[in-house]
Amino acid sequence: MLQSHGYNSRELRRQSLQHGVVFSRSKPSSPPHFPSRARVFLRFNFLNHNGAGNQRCTAPSVSPSGHGSSGLRVSLGFKLQCHSKNLVSPYKISSNRGKKNKYGGALPSILTSLESGADLEKTLTSVCENLSPKEQTVILKEQRSWERVIRVFEFFKSQKEYVPNVIHYNVVLRALGRAQRWDQLRLFWIEMAKNGVLPTNNTYGMLVDVYGKAGLVKEALLWIKHMKLRGLFPDEVTMNTVVRVLKDAGEFDRADRFYKDWCIGRLDLDDLDLDSMIDFENGYSSAPVSFKQFLSSELLRTGGRIPVSTNLGLLDRESSTQKPRLTSTYNTLIDLYGKAGRLKDAATVFAEMLQSGVAMDAITFNTMIFTCGSHGNLSEAEALLGKMEERGIYPDTKTYNILLSLYANAGNIESALMYYRKISKEGLSPDTVSHRAVLHILCQRNMVQEVEAVIEEMEKFGIRIDELSLPVLMKMYVDEGMLDRAKTLFDNFHVDSELSSKTRAAVIDAYAEKGLWVEAEAVFYGTRDLQGRKKDVVEYNVMVKAYGKAKVYDKAFSLYKSMRHHGTWPDECTYNSLIQMLSGGDLVDQAMEVLSEMQAAGFKPQCLTFSSLIACYSRLGKLNDAVDIYQEMTRAGVKPNEVVYGSLINGFAETGQAEEAFQYFCLMQECGLSANKIVLTSLIKAYGKVGCLDGAKRVYEKMQDLEGGPDIIASNSMISVYADFGMVSEAKILFDYLREKGLADVISHATMMHVYQSNGMLDEAINIAEEMRLSGFLRDCASYNSVMACYAWNGQLHACGELLHEMITQKLLPDTETFKVLFTVLKKGGFPIEAVTQLESSYGLGKPYARQAIFTCIFSSVGLHTFALELCEVFTKVEVPLNCFAYNAAIYAYSSTGQIDKALNMLMKMLDQGLEPDLVTFIGLAGCYGKAGMIEGVRRIHSKLKYGEIEPSKSLYQAVIDAYNNANRKDLAELAYQQMKLALEEERHPETKFGDDDTYESEECWESVAEDEGSASHVDP
Repeated sequence: MLQSHGYNSRELRRQSLQHGVVFSRSKPSSPPHFPSRARVFLRFNFLNHNGAGNQRCTAPSVSPSGHGSSGLRVSLGFKLQCHSKNLVSPYKISSNRGKKNKYGGALPSILTSLESGADLEKTLTSVCENLSPKEQTVILKEQRSWERVIRVFEFFKSQKEYVPNVIHYNVVLRALGRAQRWDQLRLFWIEMAKNGVLPTNNTYGMLVDVYGKAGLVKEALLWIKHMKLRGLFPDEVTMNTVVRVLKDAGEFDRADRFYKDWCIGRLDLDDLDLDSMIDFENGYSSAPVSFKQFLSSELLRTGGRIPVSTNLGLLDRESSTQKPRLTSTYNTLIDLYGKAGRLKDAATVFAEMLQSGVAMDAITFNTMIFTCGSHGNLSEAEALLGKMEERGIYPDTKTYNILLSLYANAGNIESALMYYRKISKEGLSPDTVSHRAVLHILCQRNMVQEVEAVIEEMEKFGIRIDELSLPVLMKMYVDEGMLDRAKTLFDNFHVDSELSSKTRAAVIDAYAEKGLWVEAEAVFYGTRDLQGRKKDVVEYNVMVKAYGKAKVYDKAFSLYKSMRHHGTWPDECTYNSLIQMLSGGDLVDQAMEVLSEMQAAGFKPQCLTFSSLIACYSRLGKLNDAVDIYQEMTRAGVKPNEVVYGSLINGFAETGQAEEAFQYFCLMQECGLSANKIVLTSLIKAYGKVGCLDGAKRVYEKMQDLEGGPDIIASNSMISVYADFGMVSEAKILFDYLREKGLADVISHATMMHVYQSNGMLDEAINIAEEMRLSGFLRDCASYNSVMACYAWNGQLHACGELLHEMITQKLLPDTETFKVLFTVLKKGGFPIEAVTQLESSYGLGKPYARQAIFTCIFSSVGLHTFALELCEVFTKVEVPLNCFAYNAAIYAYSSTGQIDKALNMLMKMLDQGLEPDLVTFIGLAGCYGKAGMIEGVRRIHSKLKYGEIEPSKSLYQAVIDAYNNANRKDLAELAYQQMKLALEEERHPETKFGDDDTYESEECWESVAEDEGSASHVDP
């Protein structure tokens, strides 16, 4: 089994939806008591029906201590009790409808000059002198990059009148933290301390925020410990930031504990041990400096300690209690308890928000709607939407995005799309999340027309498809066989932006799943190689998977060997996938080479990897090597499973070593592995291979005692055993039983068809084949191949052609076994052996249009000329050069339908391309000339054959003879026949030479016939 732990399209789709909706602070113009610093982030997963987000732990449903809520009635959902008039805002609040704050005075012109000026320092000198600290703060905050922030800050510090202040340092530290420039942040922190500027609550809250968003949760919390050591107690904004960071990291219990401690004035951080932090200097931390050294030594020495009298304020907090007063804090708490699955606690917080007189905003309702809906209470989510509007708070785009996702998760697509359309009806604009959500919903259901309507609407408003939606769209088009559309989409997207490795890997995987390695390869290399960018290992892994699915093992192995040269090292997934793939292709030497390199790199192979090697050696009959791998597996501490033992049992049975097969069966039982249906089925096959029918029967009867009895695989194996023994009646009884119970599958039918075939019961075999067609069992290549082989074996070649057309119509790509059957059909249909050999060679080499040429010849040879001519049109329109075999196929197809002009046009096109006619070309031309009565053309081919310009060939002689007969020249046909006999006799007995008299007589007859010829058109092939 091919394995890949890379990012497939389904995994990336799940990840992209987990990015979900980010609720940012709305900016209402009124009332003034709305918090200005609040920012609440709620991430939700469109695909999770049971909970919200990536929930790592579920806390027990316990009401928060210290908050009276005994009078609140809580159900599974939430009951709104919003009757207090003083809480209703007279304004319609929406984050999308707030007005942007404007700066007064000279600030707008200064900001414009700084933005447009080429020389930043020169512009600063000319317009930014003698500014107030507040104006300097505005200019710092409005810079678009951390580099510009530092340059502006350095300019301000160079002014004589400048006095360092904590607000300016906060702006600089925030910019550096958002850019994850930790070294520069450390230097400015030290500079801040040296200048005697003490950090405030805002400073620490900001540092917690930027470190938390960078994924450095533990380091973010260390700032709070540092804050405690400084004698500062977090204010509500800082507390809210800490709770949010812990919530987003899935640390729900810790977030709840921190909040409750804050409410009673306690700051308990004993579970954070500075000494336990990993030292980056030893190479084991994700951060660029050692936080142990940074926080516990350097900062404490240079921070400028707070006076002792101030520290007493922290102690005074222990005896006080407090409640949050900010809307943003309540929003965070509701989201926290909702994601933790603590619905009762979320309801309690919501009730406290109402009782405390804290104003609600759109984020409050959005969070509540999501919390209700994500736990299956969609009716209450709808009720919240109504209450939201009653309170004068307008739903925003994010509100409808939540409802859209909730209904999509519930499978109610109609309601989901209704909320998507409602966004525009309400005068709002769909955002990236809206489009991403609706595209994912439609793509998962392969609703191509609806998807393209959404894309057309997006393009109308100048909105591009976001990167996370690209793999989902690609997968839909690939699954639907719309490869041109998929390529166009990818190329257009690639023009304006470079894809991340994960997205590129997901796109490759969409092709890989369908075995389309050529298309996957085009994405893998793409235009990025021209820019010299390094590929991630996940891209290599899915490309290996693509090659493996298509069984192009040499390319997969070559790609693996080239990885290190391009700066990418294989990971555990690379090794496991490649070994399993090569083993599946019986390339055991290469698989063992990769195994050695994997172990040398320090990776431990999986059980499945060892199992694939054992199975490979067993198939190849190298059982000693299989046993060696088994022993190495046990030495490595990898416990064998049923598949390993089943492979060994099968291997020994295939070689007739029944005793060894039973030895491993007993060993499996000793290891505590029960004899499941898979292993017992292997034993049935083993008994059949060694000719022990009674043993196979005993095992099959033993399976009757298992729960559910023998499965269909075991029953099919038993039918196969009966087939090997020629026991048609017993096989038919078991097959009829399966059919009566409705258990017979495509393998059952195919096996029974084989039973009849091998015993010469042609009518019965054909009846089974017809039954398979009528029962809808023909769903994949294997089923089509078995029925097609039966028809070919019985000489029903026309039916083979019809089945091939069915496969193409259903977008089933014929595999190697299909083409084996097709070549048999051509041979049975009297197709020239040289032409069949040429087609086999072109297919084996993977030449362009080889498949189309083979299909064309099949349809022509079985009389399905309409289909053949449709394929010929492809050859006439292609702009790339074709090979001889393609022209030969077209000449044959046109000639078969009497379209001589088109056949000769293909010949002319071939000659114009600089290709010389080959033997197969002359065979096709001979038939073409004969049907057109062009005797001179036939004679010229005959002459080239007679004088050795063309290598003697029975097929060409026969084509010439048939051409003469078609032109009603029996005399020339007889002459060609005699020459063919002589040429073939000489080929069989090269030591035999014909006398001069024979040669002279033959030439005399030829010249006599030539003199009797009338005028004929001159055609030179």
